[in-house]
Amino acid sequence: MSTPEVRVTTHELKTADGARIAGVLRTAGDGRGPVVSIMHPRQDVTHHPLIPSLLAEGVSVWTQGSRSVNNDLALVHEQTLLDVAAGQSFVAERGFGTTITLGHSGGGTLYAYYQQQALTPPRERYTASPSGVPVDLPGATMPVPDLTIFLAPHPGQGVLLERLIDASVTDESDPLSVDPGLDPFDPANGFREPPEQARYSPEFVERYRAGQRARIRRIDAVALAHVEARRAAEEHAADPASRRAADTVPVIPIYRTDADLRSVDLSIDPNERLYGSLFGRRPHRGNYQLPGFARVVTPASWLSTWSANHSRANFVRNVTGVVTPTLLIELTGDQACFPADASAMHAALAATDKTHVRVAGQHFGQAMKPGGPTGIALAAEQIHKWLLDRK
Repeated sequence: MSTPEVRVTTHELKTADGARIAGVLRTAGDGRGPVVSIMHPRQDVTHHPLIPSLLAEGVSVWTQGSRSVNNDLALVHEQTLLDVAAGQSFVAERGFGTTITLGHSGGGTLYAYYQQQALTPPRERYTASPSGVPVDLPGATMPVPDLTIFLAPHPGQGVLLERLIDASVTDESDPLSVDPGLDPFDPANGFREPPEQARYSPEFVERYRAGQRARIRRIDAVALAHVEARRAAEEHAADPASRRAADTVPVIPIYRTDADLRSVDLSIDPNERLYGSLFGRRPHRGNYQLPGFARVVTPASWLSTWSANHSRANFVRNVTGVVTPTLLIELTGDQACFPADASAMHAALAATDKTHVRVAGQHFGQAMKPGGPTGIALAAEQIHKWLLDRK
């Protein structure tokens, strides 16, 4: 089979609320075949590793950013749905055959949320984010793809962060504050320096997870207080001081967000994952360093994206509205989507034509061992097989 000719074009799109987003269209052959859209709410997917294998099979690829790509300080998922809608409208107007969305990691949650809202009667769609940011989803054109692929989808940023956040933080203004009884990296609680694994007792796991939920609620309270203070200031905007308060967008620093017990105790929710987290092989040190989710957020971003209690970007909840034929690919060494998660995701899908497959690989598609096949390559094989009967 000869590789089809590929044309690459770049595009800037205007969303329904006037934001500007950019994307790259790789058109395979005559552009009448299938097209896959790849997007993530906060990452640049322009060079996603699945692109070459899709193009080799004659599948065109649209990759796009959101208005918050590589800078999710103010990421509001409801606004990002308008970014998805602009991209899906663009693809729908190009004359391709089958349209397909492919969501990897957080892109899966985003596309699930998008399809749930796209298939909701316009008058019943959300008109604002959880913090009250106006978003005209009822007035937006939201094309529905023909097919849906989820690759290593995590359960949603809010659910994920609730599993990762360090429960032992006692003072949100002090990155070194700690409750020793909840410290996940204290040997007294079961931690062991690598290469040994930690071994946490069921009692500690239960207390720790309760502490994680409690910390999320505390940050919720801070974010909601900021939202209410700004709303009150807006009601008195004729006063210069109130106007300044209404114009101010506070930011919330969140320390130590790489502390999932499962990263260092592989006996909890076991799969084939390697020791370490999404951010590195030494979470007991990385937890105190810069990488990590939600390190600095606005109140609106926290409530829309990162709060397990307020974010609507919840994969299981939203796929109850996904009815298009769907392929769910679980990676057996995933550090963010565990076997129970994938089973719940597949069960929740409303689609009658739904397929759940497992392939060896880590969350971002790396191989499980040096020299072995990558998760991306194995996933590509499954995608091509699945598309063969549907495109």
